[in-house]
Amino acid sequence: MDNILHAYKAKGKIGRSLLYSLPMLLITFILMSGGDLSSKSGTDLLAFTITHIFLNVCFFQMHYKGKTDRYRSVVFIVFALFLSFTFITNMFEYRGAMTFSQADLVECNVPFCHLVIPMMIVPAALTESIIFPGSILDGFANISTMLVLWGVATIVMGRGFCSWGCFYGGWDEGFSRIRRKPFLTNINTIWRWMPFAVLFTVIATASLTLVPTYCDWICPFKAVTEFEAVTSAESVVKAIIFFLLFALLVIVLPLLSKKRAQCTSLCPLGALNSLSNKISAFTVKIDKSKCNMCMRCVNQCKLFAITADDLKRGRASVLCSKCGQCIDSCKQGAIQYSIRGFEAGKLIGFSRNLFIFISFLFMAIFSSGSIQNGLEKIINLFIN
Repeated sequence: MDNILHAYKAKGKIGRSLLYSLPMLLITFILMSGGDLSSKSGTDLLAFTITHIFLNVCFFQMHYKGKTDRYRSVVFIVFALFLSFTFITNMFEYRGAMTFSQADLVECNVPFCHLVIPMMIVPAALTESIIFPGSILDGFANISTMLVLWGVATIVMGRGFCSWGCFYGGWDEGFSRIRRKPFLTNINTIWRWMPFAVLFTVIATASLTLVPTYCDWICPFKAVTEFEAVTSAESVVKAIIFFLLFALLVIVLPLLSKKRAQCTSLCPLGALNSLSNKISAFTVKIDKSKCNMCMRCVNQCKLFAITADDLKRGRASVLCSKCGQCIDSCKQGAIQYSIRGFEAGKLIGFSRNLFIFISFLFMAIFSSGSIQNGLEKIINLFIN
């Protein structure tokens, strides 16, 4: 009898999960294909099919398994790897190298990067100029489109952008998940406030020099996208800094600490997005009546976004990227996604379903192009 009941429950769970997943399946199909597959070649169609199935299987598993972070992380890491792969190969196809020249800067022939957003605000307000050599309306990753997407995402998700939409976050997250246990423990949480110091510094220096100083000097992800052509002593120093920071903050420290070191200690956009957590539609709350202060969520959080004081207050800090790891790891079910304005423990299922639908759809839209493009290149490589 128990086996029969268990089978009925399993079938009911599969049915509900399929019902939740059907809108995502249809919407991603329309957005990824434009509603028409007739113009796609065999290779394009195969890459589209693999990408569409991959994204929707991960979304289905979020509902069926009840685990958000595990499957979000898979898509997030794959997105970062494929974006860098397609970006670098495209640069070699168009320029012959993964570097840009002064001519590319003058012609505004550089794809817009969301990490430059914090440095654009003050110069745009004071001088009515955009301190980035990219196209405002035309071409891939133009400034206007990226600003609109980032603005909408931060209003809805707040710092959730850093775990559901960032082009690069999957790199340090991927390395942070390789080891089962951290080698470095008892890390001083003061480091989690470092990005705010970086944010204020790069805003000030960018305003004075009208140059995006973070991108120009210390962005570690230049190592896996594009950087200034090495033609002078200054450009040599910059290239060394990029690769050293990438090795240290994106590979070594995440491997040793199981934390997203770059995001935690350096990224100015992460700091800016943290401030947007104050107005975003969704939050992460803690039901204090269920929490037994086991500290499992505190140890699991990759951004130091939950402390013992946060547990006592009943909510994650402004640093929370809404990745869902604390929610998945809490055996008491005390932590949940919540719609702003509702108390902890209210509308738990509805809040989670709404948040992961919106956030995953955003991530799917952002990532599908890079994944498809990368798969096309890989398939063509084997075929040809």
